[in-house]
Amino acid sequence: MHRVLFICTANICRSPMAMGLLRRRTATQPDQWIIESAGTWTEGGEPAALKTMQVLKNRGIDLENFESRILTDELLQAFNLILTMERGHKEAIRVEFPELANRVFLLSEMLNQDYDIEDPIGKSFSAFEETAKEIDEILVKGFRKIYELSEG
Repeated sequence: MHRVLFICTANICRSPMAMGLLRRRTATQPDQWIIESAGTWTEGGEPAALKTMQVLKNRGIDLENFESRILTDELLQAFNLILTMERGHKEAIRVEFPELANRVFLLSEMLNQDYDIEDPIGKSFSAFEETAKEIDEILVKGFRKIYELSEG
């Protein structure tokens, strides 16, 4: 079973995008994948940002019933691969949960790179489109690495 958890700050833009895009990519194997998302700084229960929902809807992905959730120890323990959007997220998780350090990576590391995915919150619709495009490209090009690291 492949288990992937995407992490961003509020769990309303980047991590739900990544979750939706990877779920679509693995839709032919739903019994082999568990793909979720969470935020480091959220109260939980919030819908995805409207622009996030629209960007994904334009790609045939429905986030209408999505609710943000806070990152917890129990949630982290359930996943083989934890992909963060920013270096700060990665560092904070590794410091607080050192036993999980070997499961935590920046999303960009799936391309053997080291850069943050910029948060589009408060920006134009085209900024959300660019973020989704950037995330999707990483998921496509880095899929083999995601596949290998997420297997449990």
